[in-house]
This record gives sequence, C-alpha cells and structure tokens, in this order.
Amino acid sequence: MIWIVIPVFNRKNFTRECLLSLRKQTVQDFKVVIVDDGSTDGTDEMVKTEFPEVILIDGGGDLFWTAAVNMGIQYALDHGAEAVMTLNNDTLPTEDFIEKTIEASKKDPKGVIGALEIDVATKNVIYGGEKIDWVLATTKNIIDGIPAPKRTGLHPVSWLPGRGLLIPRAVFEKVGLFDAARFPHYYGDVDFTHTALRNGFPNYINYDAKLMTYPEESGDRKNKVKKNFKNYYNHLFSIKGGGNLKDFTRFTFKNCPFYFVPSYLLIGYLRRMGGYFVH
Repeated sequence: MIWIVIPVFNRKNFTRECLLSLRKQTVQDFKVVIVDDGSTDGTDEMVKTEFPEVILIDGGGDLFWTAAVNMGIQYALDHGAEAVMTLNNDTLPTEDFIEKTIEASKKDPKGVIGALEIDVATKNVIYGGEKIDWVLATTKNIIDGIPAPKRTGLHPVSWLPGRGLLIPRAVFEKVGLFDAARFPHYYGDVDFTHTALRNGFPNYINYDAKLMTYPEESGDRKNKVKKNFKNYYNHLFSIKGGGNLKDFTRFTFKNCPFYFVPSYLLIGYLRRMGGYFVH
C-alpha cells in the first residue's frame, strides 16, 4: 500500500485532473492524502464531493510546499504507511505509473525512486535525472548519455524532485521528515533525497514510470516570463524563487563536501544571478 501525499493551494482544475488520472491507474493499491493549505477556489468542496475516497487535511493556510508535504507524510506514517509518494497537483501520472513504480521498488526496497517527467504540451522529456560534480560545481543530465533503447528501468542519481517520489518508511525513520525549517518551498526535495543518499538509501530515477507535467506552472518559470527588476528580485530572494540564494547557500553548507564549498558557492551564485537572463 502506497500513501500518496499531494499538497495543494488553489488550482482546483489541476487537482481534479490529477485525481482523475489516479483513478485510472492499472493498480489501485494506494491511498491519497491531500493537504489543502487554505485554498479559496473551492478545492476542498470539490475534493469532498467528487473524490470522497481521498483523505483531506486542512493545512491552515500558512504552509509552503515542504511543511504541507510533511503534514501529509506524518499522517500517513501515523496510519501505518510503509511507503509514501509525494506528488504535485500539476501532474498527470500515466495509467501504469503506480504499477511501474511498485515494480521498481521491489528491485531495491531501500531505494528512493523518482519518475521520468514529460511535458504535457510538447511530449518532450523535461527531467531525466541528474548527477552532481562537486569539484566542477556542475550537474549532468544523465539521460543525455543513455541511448534511447536503454532508457528503461532504474538509473542512479544524486537527488530527485518531489514530483512522483516514492520514499520507503525506513528513510523517514533514519533521517526524519523534509527539512521545512531550512527549505520551506524549494530545495526541500533535493535536500531530502541527497540526505537519504548520504545515509545509505540510493536514489534512482525510474524511466518506466512516466509523469506528465506542466513546466510553465512552476513559480520560478513565471518569474522569467517577463524580465523586470521585480521578477529578478523574486527569482533570487523570494521563497518561491528557483534561484533563491539563501536556499542555495543552506543547501551547499548542508550537503557539499567541505573542501569544495567556496568554489561551489561562487560558481552557483554567478549562475543564479546570470542565468535568469539567458533562459
């Protein structure tokens, strides 16, 4: 039994479509927990009326992604969950997504398993896993080095995003929940999965489990649609800014090997400040 935790704030239609896609799964051995953090668009009533099988938790209205996910995870663990999946509401799991995830988890029960992400509109792969090079302060998209015929099964990576992320109970028992104090919105998933890796739980991306996503819905993508000083500031300093320098600094000090911290920080700062203008 997998417990699927979905944090939501408004975007009722995305939540509905996500839940409908879960109803179509070839395997139904899961429960869904939605943490609704103060939606004002009728999300809670829609879930209660149209999806009575879903467990709905009131987040109170003052949470961001990490704390909302933690609330749902804790509920699942308190009710005996042996595996928890975090999922965003702006995703559409393909019909065999849960089936392929369960099959993969049997190959390494200690593994933390992520999904291959595909753009809903273009059908292009937008995330196929990354490996970090602390020395050069670079990340490598591993899918670029894998021939198309071999893009199946599990592939080890350095970390994973929280969209369609399967986490065994043993990981929480060893490292705790997501670090909401340091990473309230961005970096919470990357930090958690890398922490799990450092504690003996390998990270894999599963190319057989496909997750359709809406990349333009991310908060930082919206900061980059219209280039101006306000959006640049939000990119670097807002809690929903993908280039948030404070989050990057905290992640570096927590995860980067000591000897590489200065160079990793310097290169990372430059990339975040300059990258806004080239994407």
